[in-house]
Amino acid sequence: MDGNRRFAKEQGLETMEGHKRGREVFKECVRFVRDENIPHAVFYAFSTENWQRTTEEVDYLMNLFTSVLKQLLQEVEEEKVRIRIIGQRQDFSEEIQELMNEVEVKSSEYKNTTIWMALSYGGRSEIIDAVNQAVKNGGEVTEKSFKELLWTAEMPDPDMIVRTSGEKRLSNFLPWGSSYSEFLFLEKHWPALTKDDFKDILHEYESRERRRGK
Repeated sequence: MDGNRRFAKEQGLETMEGHKRGREVFKECVRFVRDENIPHAVFYAFSTENWQRTTEEVDYLMNLFTSVLKQLLQEVEEEKVRIRIIGQRQDFSEEIQELMNEVEVKSSEYKNTTIWMALSYGGRSEIIDAVNQAVKNGGEVTEKSFKELLWTAEMPDPDMIVRTSGEKRLSNFLPWGSSYSEFLFLEKHWPALTKDDFKDILHEYESRERRRGK
């Protein structure tokens, strides 16, 4: 979900206002995914590298994540989506970790749509962690057994990865699961996306012919 800061700058707003608008688009997108009966959607909200941003911005984002998680807890029964979180939870405060656990437990009964939130996530860290577990376990490693050691073990490989704000790279996002994903790069910043844009993404996916190496 790229472009919050650039969106704010182009609109003459403070950086934090871009993140605030990005949060609202996230909520709109979650509801669109649910209403379209899409079983899984994963949102790359905060990478392992994002900790290197200014203290002011990181603190603001931590407060934003806290607010989002609290809101999700209150609206679970209304939204009816399951929430799963992937990444290095230990990087966050105890309060945020507790909220992560609570929202996962409270939303676990809703099976139709699962919303995955990648927080302090990095694909290389995920793979290294899985390798270390495999070494500790010993024995032969297969694709199946290795997949089961990943943080994303229960997440299906993404059919399409969408990146906003004109960036054309993965940036450490799901390197294992994206092997056969379709890619779509949008020039619009994340906070500027609308429901029509979400519809266009689905139409674009429907137009792709997926061979998966065949």
